Amino acid sequence: MTPSNPHPDPTALPDLTASQDLASASPDPTTPLDPTTLFDTTDQLISRITSELSTRLGHVTLNGARGTDPVRTPAPTLLLVAHGSRDPRARRTVTALLDVVRAQRPGLDVRLGHIELNEPGLDEALRGLPADGPGAVLVPLLLSRGYHVKHDIPATAAAHPGGATRPLRLAAPLGPHPLLVEALHTRLVEGGWPAGAAAEGHGVVLAAAGSRDPDAAVDTRRAAGLLSRRLGVPVLPAYAAPTEQTPTTVPAALRALAARGVRRAAVASYFTAPGRFATQVADAAPWLAAAPLGAHPALAALLLHRYDQARAAAPVPHRQLTSA
Repeated sequence: MTPSNPHPDPTALPDLTASQDLASASPDPTTPLDPTTLFDTTDQLISRITSELSTRLGHVTLNGARGTDPVRTPAPTLLLVAHGSRDPRARRTVTALLDVVRAQRPGLDVRLGHIELNEPGLDEALRGLPADGPGAVLVPLLLSRGYHVKHDIPATAAAHPGGATRPLRLAAPLGPHPLLVEALHTRLVEGGWPAGAAAEGHGVVLAAAGSRDPDAAVDTRRAAGLLSRRLGVPVLPAYAAPTEQTPTTVPAALRALAARGVRRAAVASYFTAPGRFATQVADAAPWLAAAPLGAHPALAALLLHRYDQARAAAPVPHRQLTSA
């Protein structure tokens, strides 16, 4: 059984479970958010939440007090930091996700940098920031804590020569979070998972990359617990590249589910985009394998949420970025 989290994220957005239909347009975001309003689609609710967050941030002064007029200073760039992949589908997916982010926050400067394998690299993306601009918030397109979040991204940011004059903020990784669970559920349903309550004997393997960092294992277990509560079935974490901290393979997790009486096991792809690991875990699925999270509006909303959280905090001093 996955242990409950004794320290829930007080800034977490609500679990968006009203509907899986993402087809229709959102209500007018210029009107106040009415708590009695019924939304026809998850996309509508996500769009309204992100619009409301943006509006309220615009009425907060730099010292944290609420002002009568929106702050006129330009917003920092949202610099999305993707891992990078040799699979060309990954770059196309991340580009499509950026388009969804821009649609949810019109006017925001949204850019892309990669840790490895793809261009532009993070260092190049940092050099491309406007010399007289308001700086940037680096938002990792990563689902848990690990070496890239704790070391690679801060080190690259600290080495950026413009960091002293263009403040940089580092956002938290995306997971675990209910918005990720909503996207996972959508992908499972698209792959053939029952849209209503799952029948007895169903279960899910949440397949992630794997990490040597124990915090990454904790984050993935918490995500599995959130998905289990969302679906009402057992969900076990497993890893495409097992390590001492994340030792369970997808076949091993499938066997563990079978030992618990699960007769129909699906594999949920806990990856942001297609690639070698996502293909590997899908090939191990005995029934259905969900697609990666991709350009889902819930994922875009979560990127903006992490951006807003980091933007509300003070910039990290340039010399301290490597220990952030």
